[in-house]
Amino acid sequence: MLAAPNGRTRCGAEGRDETEGGRSGPKPLCGRGEGGARWRRRRRCRGRGRLRAAAMWPCGGRRQRRFGGAAVLLGVLWLLARRFNWSELIPMRLWGRTLGLQTENSQFLLEGMPFRIFGGSMHYFRVPREYWEDRMLKMKACGLNTLTTYVPWNLHEQTRGKFDFTQDLDLEAFLSLAAKNGLWVILRPGPYICSEWDLGGLPSWLLQDPEMQLRTTYKGFTEAVDAYFDHLMPIVVPLQYKKGGPIIAVQVENEYGSYAKDPNYMAYVKRALLSRGIVELLMTSDNKNGLSFGLVEGALATVNFQKLEPGVLKYLDTVQRDQPKMVMEYWTGWFDNWGGPHYVFDADEMVNTVASILKLGASINLYMFHGGTNFGFMNGALETDEYKSDVTSYDYDAVLTEAGDYTSKFFKLRQLFSAIIGQPLPLPPMIESKASYGAILLHQYISLWDVLPSLIQPFKSEFPVNMENLHLNDSSGQSYGYVLYETVIFGGGHLHSRDHVRDRAQVFVNTMYVGELDYNTVELSLPEGQGFRQLRLLVENRGRVNYGLALNEQRKGLIGDVFLNKTPLRNFKIYSLEMKPDFMKSLQQVAGWSAVPDYFVGPAFFRGRLWIEHQPQDTFLKLQGWEKGVVFVNGHNLGRYWKIGPQETLYLPGPWLQKGNNEIVIFEERTAGRIIQSVDIPYLGRTQYVD
Repeated sequence: MLAAPNGRTRCGAEGRDETEGGRSGPKPLCGRGEGGARWRRRRRCRGRGRLRAAAMWPCGGRRQRRFGGAAVLLGVLWLLARRFNWSELIPMRLWGRTLGLQTENSQFLLEGMPFRIFGGSMHYFRVPREYWEDRMLKMKACGLNTLTTYVPWNLHEQTRGKFDFTQDLDLEAFLSLAAKNGLWVILRPGPYICSEWDLGGLPSWLLQDPEMQLRTTYKGFTEAVDAYFDHLMPIVVPLQYKKGGPIIAVQVENEYGSYAKDPNYMAYVKRALLSRGIVELLMTSDNKNGLSFGLVEGALATVNFQKLEPGVLKYLDTVQRDQPKMVMEYWTGWFDNWGGPHYVFDADEMVNTVASILKLGASINLYMFHGGTNFGFMNGALETDEYKSDVTSYDYDAVLTEAGDYTSKFFKLRQLFSAIIGQPLPLPPMIESKASYGAILLHQYISLWDVLPSLIQPFKSEFPVNMENLHLNDSSGQSYGYVLYETVIFGGGHLHSRDHVRDRAQVFVNTMYVGELDYNTVELSLPEGQGFRQLRLLVENRGRVNYGLALNEQRKGLIGDVFLNKTPLRNFKIYSLEMKPDFMKSLQQVAGWSAVPDYFVGPAFFRGRLWIEHQPQDTFLKLQGWEKGVVFVNGHNLGRYWKIGPQETLYLPGPWLQKGNNEIVIFEERTAGRIIQSVDIPYLGRTQYVD
């Protein structure tokens, strides 16, 4: 028997999907189960001519002798059970789970039978836990049989040596839920994941080491990976297919062919997985140009793309012969950067490409099936010709929207997969209603300058210190948010950053705003004045680069000296503004909140209340009239907003709201509005089709 991800057993033709799509989920039990056993007993009994319908025993006769023999046998078994440890016996749920996912003659086999992967990507860390199952059911209704997910190291070990796999980070619960809903899993545990996620999922405290070489066999990096895997793998290993779980394959690192700084690194990651109990099929994942550089012996190479170029799948044959072809990332849309358009990918073109891939006999994973949200400060960034940070929404123009609603892509794909599978698919779940709660008044504010003395103890340093090397969080430094650097100057003059600002600094003399420094603006004129004055630089980490060769240079804050009239500034007070939950709670209790005036310029915190009469529903917050900042609702960091767009609304999940009073706090860097709008439709900006 072959156990489906949800633990049911299947066998024979009735228990399999014999179509091109392979096994797609739980099927009815068939003749080899309990009912089949009774049928076979009846046949044996009929052959002996001793079947009696009302008999107490299946074949009648010799009852007393058989009863005595059974009693003796039970007694022997009881003695053996007491004497020996039977914990290593294979439980029934593992019967038949010996081969797992294999490759043979250019096709996948699952437990020896032809299998095709129809996968979709969804990241548990981008979706509220309350919605995990809803998104999985929609995967099944679309015709998918496999879920893929990354594992973000920088969320599970935010502080070095302290691991968190609880609540929205409960990986075990997420994978078990996939099994319950009949989905296999391809796990992509990194340690690097890219994913438009801060530093590609690597924890920022790695950058405390000035010699750090990420994604190599540099000792400082591998020691940290080993410690992380020592905690991660005990969660993952029991959930593998051969142990009764849903995981049928595990990816070794991610897109290493586009980095390829250490020829020994991929072999190290592979050993790190195998030595900790990974027994399922291993895979790698690269774009076409990186394929030959990202290989590791013993792992199946897969390819990533959006446009099906001629020969791209055949190119896989040049790096591995007679192996099944798989598109690990078929990009269903694209991500957005601040200041750019909202990218969309034509639904018909996408579905036609998927159909062409399947017609060529390949397996596929839709990246993304459901994108979700870069909540908090977790968005990544690109740095090619210039630095561009990603927006808060990870809608991705995917098969489901950021809020989990259907798109035309869903229904077109459902029609395609249904035709291939050749059997009815589950009905799509009902979509969740969205609410428009109207205008929300932000009635109180407090200036950042008034918060500093009561809530934040500054660090004193002769030299500027980057964010990661501040003595915080059990010596793990600061990962996200803002840092305020404060020093004393005499007079004005020419301020020059020497390109040491990462990523954007607002400059103040006392509390007067002077201007901004960033990658493009590296100098400012400071007004003259009498006596000693405070020079303040409020520096925002806008998100670390997640892809490319610049990962080792992602330290944030002031990463070197800043000069006034060609003299380096010294003797700083440094304030950390991570805006973690404890800080936000303390902020509510601080004295000094007052009514918002008709006009006010930040930086400042603003607060208001949203009253909800009935069961809370998803909504979207529109911040027209506000300039740039971060929104918190009931302590949850929804992410950043910025008037330059393209994104104009922030997604607020219903489970993060409550009946009655809901507290909203906004940190605004510059120009504040008086109200925000709760609307039932998102607006992600002017669209531009992906070329």
